[in-house]
Amino acid sequence: MTTTLPRPRDTDLHDSPILRWGIIAPGRIATDWADSVLRHTSQRIVAVGSRSAERAQAFAARHGIERAYGSYDELVHDAEVDVVYIASPHSEHEAQALLAIAAGKHVLIEKPIATTAASAQRIVDAARAAGVFAMEAMWTRYRPQSDVVRQVLERGDLGEVRVVTAAFNGLAEFDASSRLWDPALAGGALLDLGVYPASYGSFVLGSPTRVLASGDLAPSGVDRQAAMILEHAGGAQAVLTTGLNARTPEAAMIAGSEGRLEIPSPFWFADDLRLVDSDGQVVDTWHDPFGRTARESLCCQAVALARYVGEGRTESPLHTLDETVAVMATLDEARYQLG
Repeated sequence: MTTTLPRPRDTDLHDSPILRWGIIAPGRIATDWADSVLRHTSQRIVAVGSRSAERAQAFAARHGIERAYGSYDELVHDAEVDVVYIASPHSEHEAQALLAIAAGKHVLIEKPIATTAASAQRIVDAARAAGVFAMEAMWTRYRPQSDVVRQVLERGDLGEVRVVTAAFNGLAEFDASSRLWDPALAGGALLDLGVYPASYGSFVLGSPTRVLASGDLAPSGVDRQAAMILEHAGGAQAVLTTGLNARTPEAAMIAGSEGRLEIPSPFWFADDLRLVDSDGQVVDTWHDPFGRTARESLCCQAVALARYVGEGRTESPLHTLDETVAVMATLDEARYQLG
């Protein structure tokens, strides 16, 4: 077992072509994304579109964005926009992604990319037919921490990986009027939070051969709590939990025959890692030296996309479109088993 954690690669956030970005749906996540991109990168945000012209104008004024549109159609047909960041609730992703793709724009689509695997596949098919770049905004994949984990797995430091655990559980009171609990808007824990642990299991082990899910439903019929055991070729398992009825530590762990990697809570933007040997001794630790805490590192995915577009790619090599659809298929199966 190698006892020294590697350093992350590709950490220069200004080392990529500069793209001109447009934003669909200027809400909370778009605010954090724009703040991060403008603070830490050379990418340009040139336009924002909303169903409310006033909301778009307020967002543009706050972030120094040149143009604000009162419709998504106007935004995607802006000739000076290269790529569209879609920051709306996931129930709207497919329609908005298809609109942008049809206008010839690259797309970065908030997670989950869609509400079902079939919906995700329609986005993928459209992007491939149009020859534009498409990527789910699973920002964890592009943080420096994830590259350290990736290298540990590539080097085989942990031996044969046998168990992955990840949890994302929050607390939200049931409110039938809320998007979170509305089946018509694809509410529920699995799509809102569960995409993170499901994607992490895929990151480490790939697609499962079998999905076992158990959980609890809210009065509206959407999933309120879910536990998934994903079985993989060779006997490896991912044990994943998500829910909206209790807060838990949101840590992750990758355990192999020669040691384990511990990712503290919350695992999707943790700034620390611990490498532990098979005797349970901590042999090395890593702390993110870049100072972009929490959502400040949302910018990493924007820089990665710009770099990939500059290389002539149409999807991310770190998080392919086929994998994105496969993660949605895992969530589909879990939701089906929960009823």
